[in-house]
Amino acid sequence: MIRAKFNIRKGSFTIDGHSGSAESGQDIVCAAVSSAAYMAVNTITEILGEDVEADVSDGYMKIRLCSGNQAATDILRGLELHISELSKDYPDFIKIITEV
Repeated sequence: MIRAKFNIRKGSFTIDGHSGSAESGQDIVCAAVSSAAYMAVNTITEILGEDVEADVSDGYMKIRLCSGNQAATDILRGLELHISELSKDYPDFIKIITEV
């Protein structure tokens, strides 16, 4: 199962695990979550030019914003919304946790 934990107030998220909905390379749930997470982080770092603290490995991504940039925070909120909507379609494969 993919676990996605968001703390928008702290400007951070952690995504870990694999969905297990299909074999590696065929898993559309993992692909959708990974693609969305990388797009969000790349937009924050490469388009907005913001710094992040990052820890990324197979099946794991932890990101924390280094600034309180509102646009970067909004991108995290968009990622949270996107993953939340995916979890409605794939409730057996994605668990989302929102910390306040």
